[in-house]
Amino acid sequence: MSDEIKHECGIALLRLRKPLQYYIDKYGTPLYAVNKMALLMNKQANRGQDGAGIANIKLHVPPGNRYISRYRSVESKPIEDIFEKVNKKFRKAEKEDPKQFKNAEWLQQHYGFTGEVWMGHLRYGTHGKNEIENCHPFLRQNNWKSRNLVVAGNFNMTNVDSLFDKLVSLGQHPKDKVDTVTVMEKIGHFLDEEVQRQFDHFKPLFPEDNKQLSTLIEGNIDLGRVLQRSCRDFDGGYTMCGMTGTGAAFVARDPAGIRPAYYYADDEVIVVASEKPAIKMSFNCDYSDIEEIKPGHAMVIDVSGEYRQEEFLEPLPKKSCSFERIYFSRASDPDIYHERKKLGKLVLPQILKEIDNDLANTVFSYIPNTAETAFFGLVEGLDEYLVKERKRHIREGLLFEEDLERLLSFRPRTEKLISKDVKLRTFITDDAHRDEMVSNVYETTFGVVKEHQDTIVLIDDSIVRGTTLERSILRMLDRLSPKKIVIVSSAPQIRYPDCYGIDMSKMKDFVAFRAVLKLLEENNREELLDETFAKCKDALENDFAHQQNFVKALYEPFTDEQISRKIAEIVTPKNCQAEISVIYQTVDGLHTACPGHSGDWYFTGDYPTPGGNKVVNQAFVNYMVGKGNERAYGAF
Repeated sequence: MSDEIKHECGIALLRLRKPLQYYIDKYGTPLYAVNKMALLMNKQANRGQDGAGIANIKLHVPPGNRYISRYRSVESKPIEDIFEKVNKKFRKAEKEDPKQFKNAEWLQQHYGFTGEVWMGHLRYGTHGKNEIENCHPFLRQNNWKSRNLVVAGNFNMTNVDSLFDKLVSLGQHPKDKVDTVTVMEKIGHFLDEEVQRQFDHFKPLFPEDNKQLSTLIEGNIDLGRVLQRSCRDFDGGYTMCGMTGTGAAFVARDPAGIRPAYYYADDEVIVVASEKPAIKMSFNCDYSDIEEIKPGHAMVIDVSGEYRQEEFLEPLPKKSCSFERIYFSRASDPDIYHERKKLGKLVLPQILKEIDNDLANTVFSYIPNTAETAFFGLVEGLDEYLVKERKRHIREGLLFEEDLERLLSFRPRTEKLISKDVKLRTFITDDAHRDEMVSNVYETTFGVVKEHQDTIVLIDDSIVRGTTLERSILRMLDRLSPKKIVIVSSAPQIRYPDCYGIDMSKMKDFVAFRAVLKLLEENNREELLDETFAKCKDALENDFAHQQNFVKALYEPFTDEQISRKIAEIVTPKNCQAEISVIYQTVDGLHTACPGHSGDWYFTGDYPTPGGNKVVNQAFVNYMVGKGNERAYGAF
């Protein structure tokens, strides 16, 4: 999207199902798992450029040997930084003893990152400083292997305060009130209780043999039970990975399926990732072999390498994030590719109406590159429309030969009007000249638009704030001297904050919200702001804000078209010569294009969890009392 927003993190989990020596013998290198993890994370690098981290656990190493390794990085290229450090270890091992370099037992005794269980995380920090302490995986250590816990996830919780209070009531003293800490400590608490439960069960059987007792405990820990007890109070969107010190692992998905999680398994590996293309490219499997972890279920992997999906919370109606389909996930996923094309095709009727069907004097283009697939769908829709028009004219039989030739040879005019100059950076300039520099980050193609005659139709993934349109894109397009510029969003109007992972938490940031404020003012309906504020404040003070989204009332007096026209006025730059129009995808169109992914709360205000309602009400109160820059839910 032209308005850059930070978004959901990415996860990767890899379990080798055979001893390390098997992979050394078969693939000729002890770096099989390292290379696969590097590929899994690089193929999801779009999901986290603020930081990255990996953790690794060795199975069955004797006491006295390290069995958990972890690296995290917030360097400019964190994935590259991490795996360069890991590879440095292996280069050192090969140099130290070339003969032993392919001996798994020797490697695991002397070097880290030689274990069979791997976890990776890519961080896009929605809030909080970009420091190493904020990077996953997080580690909860204990001298009992079974009590060690490594956690990473793609999640945001709406109820961090209540989760923190719950930990305190359990007798803990959490070091910070952030969802990553509260999640890890809550799971850790119930993991401790599960270990104690197994200890109490087996101790009478082996009163004098604590070593065998530990082995029994490690093999019988019920991770499903741990998740049932620890996650029942969670309100948010999440895909959480966990590994115990024994090498058991899990990937848990929230009951509404908000955050994505996919897995693949064969005789050699079990792998979980946030996106299917990462698994496909890393293991050369068929897409049909990659399955989705069901909402409210966890992929549980035993110490033995056996796996199963286990329900730990009752699933809710599935509301998987539609922004994954519109923008975040890679379009190389065949399902997402076709969905994005359909999103582009479905806005065509609105476009034709806006340009009075004058295709001869219309130039179609797109920005940014992620909108290219929707653009292909739009062009495909234009081709289908022209086929129908040709048939209609031929059936009417009122064409001269030259008219028929013109009709049959006509093609829509598609051009690359704007491209980004990746070499130009803007952070070094002062605020007074920043807009001018931002506009020069893009390059404009001259000589293809007929001045004062053509209409430009430019499709974008979505329009969040509208600032990039106003400050750069529309100014550049206006230099081409078109008669009219039509900006098309393949997503509906973003009206409400997200609280499940996307960096969209402040009401004042949304150009649709600013448009409604102007409409309320122009129509003498500003009392609706005070009425809504009173309802939100009362609901928050009396603990029923989770029951209803009161902010919806602000949008109800106006049609989508009225809001779109006002948005067009807001984003029109000063002294712009061309007429500006803005078109949005409809919510019905979104559901038609992405039928299996109905999470649409940022467009409709229909939140999948009670915490979402509380967040939107709090966000509006923050705006009204002058705290619009504050986040409406717990820290990340």
